[in-house]
Amino acid sequence: MGNKVKTTGFRTGISRDWKSKWFAGKSEYGTNVIEDIKIREFFENRLSNAGLEEVLIERSINSVTITLKVSRPGVVIGRGGAGVKLLNDDLAKIVKSKISITVEEVRDAESSAVLIAKSISSQIKHRVHYRRAVLSSLQKAEDLGVKGIRIMVSGVLSGGNSISRREPYMRGSIPQTTIKANIDYGEVATVTSYGVIGIKVWVYKG
Repeated sequence: MGNKVKTTGFRTGISRDWKSKWFAGKSEYGTNVIEDIKIREFFENRLSNAGLEEVLIERSINSVTITLKVSRPGVVIGRGGAGVKLLNDDLAKIVKSKISITVEEVRDAESSAVLIAKSISSQIKHRVHYRRAVLSSLQKAEDLGVKGIRIMVSGVLSGGNSISRREPYMRGSIPQTTIKANIDYGEVATVTSYGVIGIKVWVYKG
């Protein structure tokens, strides 16, 4: 068996930045890690309709700054900032420190690996054939000028009576072993009535 290294983890600290920025001693480190996981799970559940790409967390002594990158910021912010205030109030039950939430818009969502994976997942849940969803995403990404895109779908792709299999689709090149290459990566597990379908996306932006 081969040893697989996650594309983003391979580049963190070299050509990619950390998604959590803070320092803690032994007594606080575990608590902060668990809190970060809870924060990310909270936003994944609450902002499923907002096109959430990633959650960036930055900690100081007694405050937590959270940056949300979404494709539809209006859904998050709400009328007069009411949406952000509601998120802040609900998140205060999980996080003990003072919370500050910033919302950033993701431009060109069709070239974001995470959002592509989520889009394919959503289409599969709405009974769109997986191959049609994948080919459509490939074409949209190509139209935006990405240098390469690879999509891997695996699971019981043709329904409950089919054998589990894996199908890769690729356009352009994906230099995964080149550390300086700007490769975006995203993965989503789609739970259907007949099984789980895994979707992995690699996007090479140059």
